[in-house]
Amino acid sequence: MTAVARVLIDSPLPQLDRLFDYAVPPELAAEAVPGARVRVPLRSAGRVVDGYLVELGEPDPDGRPLSELDAVVSPTPVLTPALYALARRAADRAAGSASDILRLVIPKRMVRAEKAWLAAPAPEMPRVGADAAAWADGILAPYPGLADALAAGERLALDAPPRPSTVQPVGAWAELLAAIAVRTLAQGRSAIVAVPDQRDQDQVLAVLARDALALAADAVVRDDARRSGPERYATYLRLLSPAPAIVVGNRSTVYAPAHDVGCVIIWDDGDPLLAEPLSPGVHARDAALIRQELEGSALVLAGHTRTTDVERLVQLGWVRELPAARRESPAVVLSATREGESRGARVPSSAFAAARDALTRGPVLVQVARPGYAPVLVCAECRTPARCRHCTGPLRARRPGVAPECAWCGRTAPAWACVQCGSTKLRMASSGSERTADELGRAFPNTRVIVADGTHPLTSVDDRPALVVATRGAEPHAAGGYRAVILLDGDRMLLAEQLRIGESCLRWWSNAAALAAPGAPVHLVGVAGPVARALATWTQPAYARAELTDRTPLSMPPVVRVAAVEGTPEAVDAALTALRSEVPALPASAFLGPVPIDPASRGVGTASAASDTGLVRALVRFDYAHGRAVAEQLRAAVVAEALRGRRGRGRGPGQPGAASPRTTLRVRLDVPELDL
Repeated sequence: MTAVARVLIDSPLPQLDRLFDYAVPPELAAEAVPGARVRVPLRSAGRVVDGYLVELGEPDPDGRPLSELDAVVSPTPVLTPALYALARRAADRAAGSASDILRLVIPKRMVRAEKAWLAAPAPEMPRVGADAAAWADGILAPYPGLADALAAGERLALDAPPRPSTVQPVGAWAELLAAIAVRTLAQGRSAIVAVPDQRDQDQVLAVLARDALALAADAVVRDDARRSGPERYATYLRLLSPAPAIVVGNRSTVYAPAHDVGCVIIWDDGDPLLAEPLSPGVHARDAALIRQELEGSALVLAGHTRTTDVERLVQLGWVRELPAARRESPAVVLSATREGESRGARVPSSAFAAARDALTRGPVLVQVARPGYAPVLVCAECRTPARCRHCTGPLRARRPGVAPECAWCGRTAPAWACVQCGSTKLRMASSGSERTADELGRAFPNTRVIVADGTHPLTSVDDRPALVVATRGAEPHAAGGYRAVILLDGDRMLLAEQLRIGESCLRWWSNAAALAAPGAPVHLVGVAGPVARALATWTQPAYARAELTDRTPLSMPPVVRVAAVEGTPEAVDAALTALRSEVPALPASAFLGPVPIDPASRGVGTASAASDTGLVRALVRFDYAHGRAVAEQLRAAVVAEALRGRRGRGRGPGQPGAASPRTTLRVRLDVPELDL
């Protein structure tokens, strides 16, 4: 009897997000194995498309004819059953397609890399020596019961030690994550470490590369998009082998098909880099939670702060908080302008004195909000923000005395005039990293001044005296830690119109404070209120609990989930009407909008504005208990709209529906902060 291949087609079309049955011809029976890449005919499109053979089954009793597989691209099974189950579950939760998730995980096939891998001997089982195991146990010792909880496959929330390492220019948090991974590998199981960016990844890899640990070269796998295509594909094939490994990478690493995963670690889940921008937009934290539930591995959510998302899970009992036996905290000082000082003083006398004293012993970190020289310009007469006459973007100054330029389109504005009062004089409303460096260089003569931002990336500095002016997230590590940390522009950071701006500021400041040497002062300048108190007392979980309490009566995330529905007015109205009918438990207050979409919010330029003309957007707020029903219904609306658009395009000129546009209905669940 001919076997039936159930194939997932690699296509972004929502109506193709299901398994299709194909007959396996006899000449392909040996190579058509579950997980292999295949090519299949798509009858509706009249062409051959790529896909993955998910499983083999028996034909239906009714004997309906099936199309045959066209070819087996490679007999190497790259899609494991566990990976498909994870992608399917994550896509269903986000009302998306499983193929979109697999496209992020499975690299493009490289023939030479595949042949070299098949010809090479199988990887050996990695071994963890007694010294490495003892080192890991020593790092985990301050957390009573952590080793047992990892072995039992628990979900844990950890507060990492806020200090630098005494051995390398890395944070102590990197040693904690590496120790958990080494401990898991010593038990013969794989560990997955997902961090926000390259700087964090390099720190964890640096700890794992220590000679004292003596880990085999293939025991630690680097997983990111910075490598070449052959390297990525060879790494992916390595993960498919039965030898466990420690996988360190970015957000998509949570899907890595490592063998027998014993622990998944997410570092700093509040970082927006862990939120996937591509469809279906599943956050790395949510994907890790799904994976832990499917595989029964341990899950560690670690950071210097606690997000409201993790704190909600802690309050529900789904994640267990595991504190250290002895709480560590930096010496945070809330610096305010003293009596008699100028209100315009950017650095109060207390912070200035702390920096001057610390410079006699080593480097001092100064954190600022923005890069550049003067990122914001205003009219010198009426204080109206200066805008570009071409695209209305904000004007900025790269250096003193030069013509301002637009931060969006890059055009210079040498003949700028205020639209309100007609004045041609500009005033610098804020200081970026370069201007702050100039000002501090004059205030501290004969002192090195180092700028670290996106234009001037820097990973580490030595222990010689220096003023290091860095933007948030770009702070380099100092040998032995900074002798003082000055956090400027805190009041400006808190003015951003974002729901999670308090959480974000607390995370930025906490990560910078963790770079200070033990006992070194950390001055938060010009900020008061709950966020400042949480930093000063190092009680970030308490701040997250207070935030949850405030958001509960307002039904704001993460107390509830939010879905964004965008498209033509007709498509959005049909989707919301069907959702109200199929999920009657949703109250009327759950639906917000629809409202017209502002073209400026989706891009700059006439092309973007033209493409968004006539589109609207609605938000739907719903409880987690209704998540599956809402996701299924919204996904059905997307498929229905896609089929309607396809039928409309298929009609001839002059027929009803012939001018129907391409599918414009888009749905995203768990909307990121920037989209709200």
